[in-house]
Amino acid sequence: MQDNQQSGSSAVTRRRFLGTALATGAATFAAPAILRARNLNERLNIAIVGSGGRGGANLNGVKSENIVALCDVNENNLNAAAKKHPQAAKFTDFRKIYEDPNKFDAVVVSTCEHTHAFATLPALQLGKHVYCEKPLTYNIAEARKIREAAGRANVATQMGTQIHAGDNYRRVVELIQTGAIGDVSEVHVWVSRAWGRHDSLEAGQEAGDPYAIAERPLTTEEVPTGLNWDLWLGPAPKRDFHSTYFPGPKWYRWWDFGNGTMSDLGSHWIDLPFWALNLDHPLTIEASGPQPHPEIAPASMQAVYEYGARGDLPPVRVSWYQGTYKPQMWHEEQIPRWSSGVLFVGDKGMLLSDYGKHVLLPEEQFAGFTPPEQSIPKSRGHYGEWIHACKTGEPTTCNFEYAGWLTEANHLGNVAFRTGKKLQWDAENMRATNAPEAERYIHRDYRKGWSLT
Repeated sequence: MQDNQQSGSSAVTRRRFLGTALATGAATFAAPAILRARNLNERLNIAIVGSGGRGGANLNGVKSENIVALCDVNENNLNAAAKKHPQAAKFTDFRKIYEDPNKFDAVVVSTCEHTHAFATLPALQLGKHVYCEKPLTYNIAEARKIREAAGRANVATQMGTQIHAGDNYRRVVELIQTGAIGDVSEVHVWVSRAWGRHDSLEAGQEAGDPYAIAERPLTTEEVPTGLNWDLWLGPAPKRDFHSTYFPGPKWYRWWDFGNGTMSDLGSHWIDLPFWALNLDHPLTIEASGPQPHPEIAPASMQAVYEYGARGDLPPVRVSWYQGTYKPQMWHEEQIPRWSSGVLFVGDKGMLLSDYGKHVLLPEEQFAGFTPPEQSIPKSRGHYGEWIHACKTGEPTTCNFEYAGWLTEANHLGNVAFRTGKKLQWDAENMRATNAPEAERYIHRDYRKGWSLT
């Protein structure tokens, strides 16, 4: 793969090749010699960075391999994982793992969003395979850096969008790409989760937010026993401990640590049109919602992306809705009122999907419709796909080339929301040409002692 900033057309060509590679079994990179020489039954040596919460789930997903290192800033999580993997070395600072790179072949990163890039980049620079939980990075600049580093490293990478491995997404992609509903001009993506800032604590509780908060707490609390709060903060600005931020997923609504529902669930739901329509970078992004808060991501908002033509594919508008926002057709009951969904609008019909099911609309129009022959093979499982890629060099479906563009796009929705402008996006130079104030959301300064080089 090439690195450096890529044009949209070359990126799309690469992703189309990846789709072909998955269907034919072609490899997109060569596995390192040390792995090519191995029997496929020989286990990888894997370092686990983050072992609680999502980290525990990801650890369980790769437990068939040889777990040689465990790291967590919370010793309670660390010790619980060590009981199941007593042979693994224990760390609280993931930077220490990389001081002895001969001990491991691959890394699974499941830290909080604001430290993903810091745990991932050194692994790529050492030529290690990496699985990283979604979203890939905290901001756009980090996503670009990680995507390019992965291209140079030429290793197996996978972002943790587990639903991507499901059969339903594969069937939807086949339907869209074989023209079942014709040329797609619009996509509407909505999720009902309403976590983030509300006008009041009561409003948040009414919206079903289990961690509802309206403002930053004015008090501080004692750091829980076993938690290294300074390491948890990592590159983020210094602030005193409070249970409003920890444990997860409380932190994800705070701009200092995460980017709310847009980057979190967007990784799963926008993934489907991204895959089906060969998307990469938008031309413009516009967002609407409540008045942006300086510290807390919104519970409800909307973002609209305009994508240009991609090869023989026409321009398309992708609209995102979260919380109380829904497509007009949903409100008017022109489509089934699913709580979350992806609606593709083509010139020959529509397709509505969620994680596990899909339907062609209007249903009477597609009565007796014969779906295309399955061309995308069944997944080995999201973890199995990555492990197999580590050992053979075969492609993964959510590699960092693909996931990097998806992550950038999701973050752009928040950048547009926070600036309050319709952004004209120059992807090659990674800047909003009409909004220099967006720079503070594309990049950020790190706390003393932390750098991403």
